[in-house]
Amino acid sequence: MKAMKLIVPMVMSTTSAAYAATSTQSEDAGILTYLFIGFFALIIVFQLVPAMILFVGMVKGLFASTEKTATKNN
Repeated sequence: MKAMKLIVPMVMSTTSAAYAATSTQSEDAGILTYLFIGFFALIIVFQLVPAMILFVGMVKGLFASTEKTATKNN
């Protein structure tokens, strides 16, 4: 247990120095990041098209006049 009390502060002190490091690279997103976001945007758009078609059909069905037709049973 004494060893654990010493290990935890040592690990925490070594990781805090990494957060203080400055970056020499620019922070802009690369082309792969934009392609990744664009891919998921296309998935959402392609799922919205059938959803809107179904929604329009449902609204038309709600507001359409219903015709009652009698069917003959043979």
